Amino acid sequence: MMRLGWIRLLALGCLVGLVAGCRVVPVQNVTDAPFTREAPSLEVAARAITVAGANLGWQVTEEEPGHLIGRLPLRTHLAIVDIYHDRETYSIQYKDSANLRYDGQNIHANYARWIANLQKGIGVQTALY
Repeated sequence: MMRLGWIRLLALGCLVGLVAGCRVVPVQNVTDAPFTREAPSLEVAARAITVAGANLGWQVTEEEPGHLIGRLPLRTHLAIVDIYHDRETYSIQYKDSANLRYDGQNIHANYARWIANLQKGIGVQTALY
């Protein structure tokens, strides 16, 4: 009888863990976030964003001056963002994704962490120039 109680408790714990791991949150874009320091040029700002992204596994390419595309492929997941910047600020906007449960407003919670980590990385890189 006691063994059955432990099995039920373990099963409940697994279920809670599974549901928590699949949590979705609202997509939060980054708008006009200030760089740690103003960049001397658009090229330097783009390079800092690209390096910050590369350090975290993002593939960042330049679409045109002031507009980068960031792609983060992880296992079967893919996040794609538009990154707009000038010499003083940057914005990160959701563009597309695969296997992240995006429903037009909400997305897998890991996406929010990936964007927060990218922001931190950009802050570190822009402090260096």
